[in-house]
Parts: sequence; structure tokens; C-alpha cells
Amino acid sequence: MTAVADGLPLHGIRVIDLTKLLPGPLATKHLVDLGAQVIKIEGPPEQGQDDGSRHMGRTRDDVAAKRPSLAFRTLNAGKELMQLDLRDAAGRDTLLAMLADADVLIEGFRPGVMARLGFDWASLHAAHPRLVVCAISGYGQHSIWSQRAGHDINYIAMAGVLEQIATPDGDIAVPNFQIGDLLGGTQAALAGVLAALVGAQRTGIGRFVDISMAHEVLRHHVLATATLAASGRVPHPGRDLLSGGAPCYGAYRTADGRHLAVGALELKFWQALCQAVARPDWAGLHWALGVAPGTAAALALRSELAALFATQPLAHWLRVFDNVDCCVTPVLRLDETLAHPLFGECATV
Repeated sequence: MTAVADGLPLHGIRVIDLTKLLPGPLATKHLVDLGAQVIKIEGPPEQGQDDGSRHMGRTRDDVAAKRPSLAFRTLNAGKELMQLDLRDAAGRDTLLAMLADADVLIEGFRPGVMARLGFDWASLHAAHPRLVVCAISGYGQHSIWSQRAGHDINYIAMAGVLEQIATPDGDIAVPNFQIGDLLGGTQAALAGVLAALVGAQRTGIGRFVDISMAHEVLRHHVLATATLAASGRVPHPGRDLLSGGAPCYGAYRTADGRHLAVGALELKFWQALCQAVARPDWAGLHWALGVAPGTAAALALRSELAALFATQPLAHWLRVFDNVDCCVTPVLRLDETLAHPLFGECATV
């Protein structure tokens, strides 16, 4: 983010953050990066009301230094930290006083908790008409599942996404990237809050932003949903255009057990790939030319390409494709990603 003369875009915006763990804290960390002042409030740790991410992955060095985990420190860098017991009248009064000059309140409690504490939307809006309130939950404030507990794996399972992250045999691959938390929670909350802030500045009226992580993931499940609507069938894992059913798009193992990511989706990229691997006879065998994904012909060609890539180590193929414009990259480990010149100092939260 490049600063302008009078500071970052959200300079002067004050945010009260009641969230814990990953979705909300990362959303408010992004707000910090955009220039907002964020005050993170946790409950008393002796009552188990502190942020659980303080303890996730905490090392012996962290314990010796009396500091929270690196995950907590990363997610909450740049925020002002304070402790309030919202189950106590004095704590609630302190929060109410803080809201007088706040622009945004973000919470991640189970639906109904804020109302029981006396912070329901109607009361907050009446007292502070410009205030934007964002509630992040698994299934939304008013859905039939609003009171159900869940985590990332449950949200993407219910949204029909986890079923699509599978092998052709149907074995589910649980991703170590929290799609529900980060897309359904963090990014959706960030977009909703920013839009509501624009509205509040233009009209003087704040909004309630209801973020359901499961529903937001489903909203973004557009391509598979379009396939279902157009064909009447759910895309079969490993057989659709973008899930492994087309030779031009997928991950291939190399001789040393590493992988190449091939994204030669457009015909020109596929033809360039075929020339690079000295198989010009494959150039006409592409989905855009009638070789439909998931068919016997497409899967047979995929097997041939896989056999070819398996004959040489990753380094060989990187040399082959280094100057070929065809969307082929290595599948990097995270440590390799962080050391890659592509990312440099940008490879941080």
C-alpha cells in the first residue's frame, strides 16, 4: 500500500475489535495496514476469555519470554491491546464509552451473545448512528444453523467446496489454507466493512454487516455452480476442466517427487507447452478444439503428459519452461516461496 500525502486511506478510522483466532483478527490487521487505529479487546485470561491464538504454536522460547505465540503476534501487530470483562457491568460501560468515538465494531461471537451483553444492533445504532457493526459467524445471525458450532472445514464442507477438493476416486484432500476463515470470513468482512464505511461517510448512517462464512464461501463457488446450472450435474472431482479432467490444467509429479503446476488453459499456451516438450502432435488435442475434459481422450493424454514429466526432475523442467510463455511453474514449499525473489519483503501477512 502506497501512502498519500495525508496518510494511509483509513487514517483517522477507529476500530474496536472483539474477535479472536483467525478470520476477524486478520481482517482488522488488514485495516491496520490500511491506516486504521484498531483496539483489540480480550477478556480475562484466568477465565479463559483471552484469544486462543495466543497459545497456538507457542514455543518454549515464547513461554520463557512471557510472550504469546508468533501467530498471535503476527495477526495483531500494530493493534492496541486491552483487557475488558464484558460479563461485568464496569467492562460493558467502558466499551460503551469507547464506542462514542469509534467508527467500526467487529465481533465474532456466536449469534445472540452481543444481545445478551446489551450490545444488540438496535441499541448500538440508536446510540451511535454512524457506527458500522460487523458480526462474523459460521452460519449467519439468522439462519437455521445460527447456533451451531463449526470451524473452517465445516463451512467449506457445507458450501460444497470440500467435496470438490478431491481425487477422481473421491478421497478428500483437506487444504492447509483456511478457505472458509480467510475468504468467507476475513475478506468478506473486510469488503463489507469498507463498503459500510463509505456509506456512513456519505449518509451519516452506519450499517450492520452480517458475515456468514459458509454463505460467503458458497457465493464464491461460482464456476462449479454454473456447471451445475448449465448441465444439471455437479462437476466430478478430478474430471472437470479446472480439477484435473484436462491435460492443460493440473499438477504433475516429476522424477524427483516434486510437482509442476500446469495452467496452459488457453490454446496458445497449450501449443507453446507442446512445442517446448517436443510434442507438437499434441497441440491440436485441447478442450477448445473439442477434446472435452474428463473424456477418455483427455484422460489418456493427461496420462501421457504425466509420464513425460515423470522422466526428469523438477530442475530440468524449470529450465525447459524458463523462457516459454505457457503458464508452467513449480509447486513450491512455503519456505521456498518465502525465499523466492518474486515475493521478497511482500511474503508476510
